[in-house]
Amino acid sequence: MATILREWSYRYQWLYDAIARLAAVSVGGEGRFRRLALQGLTIDSETKVLDLCCGSGQATQVLVQYSQNVTGLDASPLSLQRARHNVPQAQYTEAFAENMPFADNCFDLVHTSAAMHEMQPDQLRQILKEVYRVLKPGGVLALVDFHAPTNPLFWPPISLFLWLFETETAWQLIQTDLPGLLAEMGFRDKQQTLYAGGSLQVICARK
Repeated sequence: MATILREWSYRYQWLYDAIARLAAVSVGGEGRFRRLALQGLTIDSETKVLDLCCGSGQATQVLVQYSQNVTGLDASPLSLQRARHNVPQAQYTEAFAENMPFADNCFDLVHTSAAMHEMQPDQLRQILKEVYRVLKPGGVLALVDFHAPTNPLFWPPISLFLWLFETETAWQLIQTDLPGLLAEMGFRDKQQTLYAGGSLQVICARK
């Protein structure tokens, strides 16, 4: 699954950014999309934030407007090179999300945007376990990713998007009960909000 456009979107930053802006139109634009998971959260300059799978820093750029203590983590050296250039205010760590080089109970907020659909089911479970480990007691996971549309009109565009740019892991994610999986990990106070005809989910859960 996926086409050559997927490879190009990771190779060429301008194409990735154009795709991201186009996809964000369904929720009112990229600015609103980047803040969806932060609505209702208390974040100040001292909040210790992890932008998990930060990519080139699109969400990191927003997070540093709230906190002076933001760390971006990604496994791609190229993405981190771009992130350091785009958002020099943050700190960065090159590592896999399923094996984070951080101490237990060290972050107030772990944020991840449109990244978990890249993971195989076993990877996803391990990553969520790691998120739980590195969060402080009472800390929050804020997650944005695909969801199976609840409005039938959104199935054609989301199917086309997944076919063009994603792999089977994205299809697996939209069949996954993420709130239920988070409950298995020990998370509480889970809140799931759907956008764009149900094709996008925002989940906040507390350790």
